[in-house]
Amino acid sequence: MAEVTEMFSAPLTFNWTLSYRCNFVCEHCYSRDEECPELAIQDIKRVVDILVEQQVPFINFGGGEPLIRKDLYEVAEYASKRGLNVSMNTNGWLLDEVAAQRLKDVGFKSVGISIDSSEASVHDAFRNMPGSYEKAVRGLDALRKVGLKSTMSSVISRINYQAFRELLDLAREHGVNQVYLHNFKCSGRGLKNREELDLTPAEWQAFYLEALAVKHQTDDLTISFDDPVIASLPEYQEKTMVKGSSCGKLSLHLRPNGDITPCGFIPVVVGNILKEDFEKIWFDSPVLKAMRAKEATGKCAGCSAFDDCQGGCTARAFATTGDFNQPDPHCWK
Repeated sequence: MAEVTEMFSAPLTFNWTLSYRCNFVCEHCYSRDEECPELAIQDIKRVVDILVEQQVPFINFGGGEPLIRKDLYEVAEYASKRGLNVSMNTNGWLLDEVAAQRLKDVGFKSVGISIDSSEASVHDAFRNMPGSYEKAVRGLDALRKVGLKSTMSSVISRINYQAFRELLDLAREHGVNQVYLHNFKCSGRGLKNREELDLTPAEWQAFYLEALAVKHQTDDLTISFDDPVIASLPEYQEKTMVKGSSCGKLSLHLRPNGDITPCGFIPVVVGNILKEDFEKIWFDSPVLKAMRAKEATGKCAGCSAFDDCQGGCTARAFATTGDFNQPDPHCWK
């Protein structure tokens, strides 16, 4: 019997893709092949008003590349003045000191930059953009100079899983206090390139055991993970607000046209924030209900870890099988 997750009155975070346009063609990108109409600034502000009305505390701009939209600053300032905590993730190409100061002035709380290797040539090849490493590091330095909090995001894959310590050292060198070691998703280009980039379940287990040991020995950096399958390890002691995937429970994703999906990696539209009643979507969507009450199927049935990991990453299971309830293909059990 599935256990229904305790409901929040609204998501804590909306991950908001203002545009799928991007100046990079990254090997793992979930959205590079997506196309979608973009909302005009007036409609974007209406979305902000709805989020404020629903008491959603956080929005995080992703993409695509957020800085490609010239009105990002206007959007962020409007959201910030309305009381929302605003952050973003960027590839760093357009983030010089002038842009960093503008981001600070309009109210951004933090800015995350994606860096996937401490070796410039490896990062540039993964991002299919010569010079991208240099620009990303320059972006970190620009944020530090203007006094805006920076974070660093690294998607763990075959190019870096044995060299994540060097990524932590890179963060230290550039004044970053929090590093996100993201799990590899199997969506979009990530699914196409999975055979070359993804780890085996045994390699994922070994990586997490090593990374958790490093985390427990580290006090000058916050090392964060976002992979629910890690909860099946006894070494993982963190208390989380919900068990299993947080998408559809603590967070939702907004596409450029206002469509809502459970997360950016699950391309299933549950409604449109400008055309439908948000509370009805949040409380009554059959898709969200299914994600909040996953059934233990396959090898998850009878597994003692299911209560903690809830089958692992729902997006990865859906991308590889088309079924939310299937076991996460990364699971090593």
